[in-house]
Amino acid sequence: MPSRVGVLALQGDFAQHISLLHSLDVECLEVRSRNDLEGIEALVIPGGESTTIAKALVRENLIDSIRDFAQSGRPVLGTCAGMVLLGDAHLSLIDVTVERNAFGSQVHSFEADLDYQGLEAPPLRGLFIRAPRVVRSGPDVEVLASIDGSAVAVRQDNITAISFHPELIGETRVHLQALEL
Repeated sequence: MPSRVGVLALQGDFAQHISLLHSLDVECLEVRSRNDLEGIEALVIPGGESTTIAKALVRENLIDSIRDFAQSGRPVLGTCAGMVLLGDAHLSLIDVTVERNAFGSQVHSFEADLDYQGLEAPPLRGLFIRAPRVVRSGPDVEVLASIDGSAVAVRQDNITAISFHPELIGETRVHLQALEL
């Protein structure tokens, strides 16, 4: 069970993830550089603007460090833009192709109850804001939740990628499962 979780803090809603993790009595560290990955046992890549975060990853020389972190077997959770970044267009840490803004623009944001594999009732409530979806997944990728046949939560080994925002509505179960808390 990880005792220290890092949250990528280059852009996006990292503060909301930290607040949620603090509510679970988890020690958190903002990850802004390669050195910040030292001493953490799990990593959250938050939602935000995926292109902006991708550029910041290059600027801060974090791509190889995050890949090394994930490939060491430590848990990684990506939400919304984090899902986009974990896929084959950027970090290639999970064998998926992700479509950005798959459900529409900001005005098309919505909430939905999800049948999320491995979680007990009640259904998981998902908040989708300019949400991505998985359009292709490799044979080792497990689909954890779908909407209308589109995967919105996937896992491959220690990497979990979701297209919604549990941190914005206080839903802790995804973090507990994905980060092995």
